Amino acid sequence: MRLPLAWLHEHCAPDLDPAALAERLDLTGTKVERIERHGVDALEHFVVGLVTAAEAHPDADRLTVCRVDVGGGEEATIVCGAPNVAAGQTVAVARPGAVMPDGTKLRAAKLRGVRSEGMILAEDELAIGTGHDGILVLHGGDGDDARHPGAPLLDVLPIADTVLDIEVTPNRPDCLGVYGLAREVHAATGAPLGPPPWAEDRGSAGPVAGVEVRVEAPELCPRFTARAFEAVEIGPSPPWLKQRLTAAGQRPISNVVDITNYAMLLTGQPLHAFDLDRVAGGRLVVRRAAEREEVETLDGQRRRLDGEMLVIDDAEGPTSIAGVMGGARSEVGEGTNRVLMEVASWDGPNIHRTSTRLGLRSEASARFEKGLAPEQAMEALVVATELMAELCGARIVPGTIDVGGPGPAPAVVRLRDARVAGLLGAPVPRERGGEILTSLGFGIAEADDGLDVTVPPHRRNDVRREVDLIEEVARIHGLDRLPATLPTRRSGGGRLSVAQRRRRAASDALAARGCFEVAGWSFVAPDEAARLRLQGGDPRRDPIVIENPMSEEQAVMRTTLLGSLLGAARHNRARGAEAVSLFEAGAVYLRVPDGDGLPREPQHLAALLAGPARPPTWREPEPPPADVFAAKGLLGGVLDTLRVPWAVEAAQQPFLHPGRAGRIVRGGGEAIGWVGEIHPEVAAAWDLEAAAAFELDLDAALAGAPEPATYADVTSFPEIRQDLAVVVAEDVAAERVLAIARATGGPELERAEVFDVYRGPQAGEGRVSLALRLAFRAADRTLTDAEAAERRAAILAALSAEVGAEPRA
Repeated sequence: MRLPLAWLHEHCAPDLDPAALAERLDLTGTKVERIERHGVDALEHFVVGLVTAAEAHPDADRLTVCRVDVGGGEEATIVCGAPNVAAGQTVAVARPGAVMPDGTKLRAAKLRGVRSEGMILAEDELAIGTGHDGILVLHGGDGDDARHPGAPLLDVLPIADTVLDIEVTPNRPDCLGVYGLAREVHAATGAPLGPPPWAEDRGSAGPVAGVEVRVEAPELCPRFTARAFEAVEIGPSPPWLKQRLTAAGQRPISNVVDITNYAMLLTGQPLHAFDLDRVAGGRLVVRRAAEREEVETLDGQRRRLDGEMLVIDDAEGPTSIAGVMGGARSEVGEGTNRVLMEVASWDGPNIHRTSTRLGLRSEASARFEKGLAPEQAMEALVVATELMAELCGARIVPGTIDVGGPGPAPAVVRLRDARVAGLLGAPVPRERGGEILTSLGFGIAEADDGLDVTVPPHRRNDVRREVDLIEEVARIHGLDRLPATLPTRRSGGGRLSVAQRRRRAASDALAARGCFEVAGWSFVAPDEAARLRLQGGDPRRDPIVIENPMSEEQAVMRTTLLGSLLGAARHNRARGAEAVSLFEAGAVYLRVPDGDGLPREPQHLAALLAGPARPPTWREPEPPPADVFAAKGLLGGVLDTLRVPWAVEAAQQPFLHPGRAGRIVRGGGEAIGWVGEIHPEVAAAWDLEAAAAFELDLDAALAGAPEPATYADVTSFPEIRQDLAVVVAEDVAAERVLAIARATGGPELERAEVFDVYRGPQAGEGRVSLALRLAFRAADRTLTDAEAAERRAAILAALSAEVGAEPRA
C-alpha cells in the first residue's frame, strides 16, 4: 500500500519527518518497506508562467518558440513541442536547475539553433497524471495571486509529495485504505485524527426507481449496496485527484473511474461503476456462474468460469466477475450519462479461489480476499456519492439499494488486567490500555477486573480473543518498553529426547571425522530417479509427486539423501575442492506398502566421499581415491558411537558399483542401509569421476541401540594376543569368519579383526587366506597362554566345521 503523506496529513498530521514516522510505524507492527519521493524536486525552479508570444520555429515544423513571462520582469525563451501552446495561456514552467520526476536535472539547451531556457510542462512531466498530448493550461481568476507569473508552482499544483510504501499483512485489510492508516498513525503517535470522510451522507434511504438487485448467493455476498446518478458529465479529473491516484500507484482514466479508485484507496473498500443505460432491464442479479460460462472483462479478454465463481448479470447475461473485475458490456465511457455505483462485500476465500483459477488479480480482488467487513460497503458509497456530485455534476437519484446490510452485531471481549500483566510480563495501566484501544476504533466499558471491549467492524476478522486485544495494547504501548522476563511455566528445564541426542551423536561422529554437513531440499527434480538408476525397481522408491510444486526442478519428494549429496559434491568439486567429505541428516519420503495413507518419513543419515581418500604428503603425493572401505570406516565410526551391533553383507543397489557394494545389517539381520562405491554412470551424471557413500535408516538403526548405555569396568589385567591364519573358499565373507570367531571365543575374547588377506599359490586356486588377530582378556585374573591357546583351538575347530577353513602353514 502506497501512502502519500499529503493525503495522510488531511486526516492525521503527526509532527514527525517521514523517516521518524516510518520508524514509529515499524515499531508498532506496520512495516514500512521504503520511503519514496513522488513528483519533482528543486521546487524553487518550478513557477507559473504567462505565454506572451508563440511563433513557429524557423527550422522545425512541430516546434514553437515561446516568450514566457516568469515573473520579476523577466521573459524566458522556451521552445515547446506541444500542439496546444498559444499566447495568453497561463502555464507550468520548469526553469534550468529543476529536477524532473525521473531525476533528470534540467539545463538550458539549443533546439534546432534556438536557445531554450526551460520547459512548458505537461501533466505527466509533473507526475500528476498520464497526459502528454499537450501542455497543462492553468485556469484562474484575475484575483488569484497564486496563478500570476513567477508564483511558485507548488502553490497551484501538488507537484511534490513523499510516499511511504507499506507492507500490509493479510490480517490487516483495514490498512489498505488511507483513513485506516491514518487511524494507525493516530494511535502510534497521538496526533489528532480527523472525522471519517463518510461521516456526512448526501444520499437517502429507500428503493431506487428503475433499478432492481437480487442476491441469489447471500453466503458469498453478505452485502450489496448501490446508488444511481443522473446527468453525469464524463471528463478528466482535477489535478489534485490525479496526483493522489498517481502517487498511490493508480492510473487516472476519467472522473467516474477515478472516483471509484479514489474511494477505494481512501476507505479500503473496492467499488464498481456501471453505465446504467447499458444494464439490460435495469436489474442486477448476483449468482453462481454456470459451468464453462464466459464473460468479457474490462481488459478485453473472454474468461471461462466455473460453478464456484460469482457473477453479476443483467437481463442479457453476465456483466462482470464479482469481486474481481467488471465486464466490458456495461463499462463507463465517454457517452455515459447515468451511472449505477455498486459497492458490495464478498466472501474472501471465494474471491481468492476465483482470482487464482482465472489468473486474474486486481486491486479489488487483493482486498476482498483478505476479508472486508460488510459495514465498509456503505462507507465507500458515501464517499463516492460526495465526489460524484462534486466532480461530475451528477444528480443523486433518491434511495439506496442495500441487500444484506448492515452486518453482524459487534463482538464484546473481556480484557482482564491480570491477564495483560501475566502475558506481557509487566502491567499496563488500565487507563493506558483503554486509551490505546479507543484510538484504534474499539469501544470500551469498565468492568470489575478490566475492560469490556467492543470490536469495530474493520477489525472483526482479526481480533476475536483476549490475547488479540493484549497484542494491540502491547504493540502500541511499545514492545521495546516491556522488560525482559522469563515466561511462567510449570517446568523450568528442558532437554533433548533420547532420539534427538542419538541423532546428534551420529552427526557429531561424522563431523569429528572431518565431514561437513549439508542441508538439501526435500523436493527434487522428477528426473533424479532416472539419474540414480532407480526407475522400474521397488515401487516404494517411486517418488511422490507434489500437486503444487514451487518449480519444475522441485516437483517430487526425495526417497534418498544421495541425490542432494551428489549435487553438493559436484558444486564443491567444480569450485576447486579436491577432497569432498559431506554428510546430511534429514527425512526421506517413502510410499507405504499398500499405497494408502500418508507417506512414511523416516530419518536418514548419509555421507559421501569424493576425491582422494586422504590428503597428499611427500611420501604419498597421489593418495588413492575414496572407496568402499573409506565409506565403511565412516559408517563404523557412526554405528560404534551409537553402540549398534552391525555388519555389512554383499548386496547390490542400482546406483552402486557392482561388486563394491553391500547392505548394512544390525544385530539380528535387519537391513538398515547400504554402503558402497557410486556406479560410474551415476557419478558421471553429477560430473564426478568416482565417489563412495553410505546411507542409514537412522530410525531403524537407533532401534537397535542399547538403552540405557552400559559401560564395562576398566581392568588392570593384561591381554593375550594370538594370531590365526586360515584358508577359506573365495566366496566366504570375512565378516562370516569374524562372526564365528566371536561366537566361539567365549567371554574372554575381547577383540577379533582381520589384519591381512592373501591370494596366491600357497592359498590355492579359488581360496583365500585370512589372518586374524585375536585378543583375549579376563576381568578377574591374568589369562595363561594355555587358556588362550585353548580358545584359539576352539575357534579354529568351529571355522573348520562351519566354513571348511584350514589352518595355513
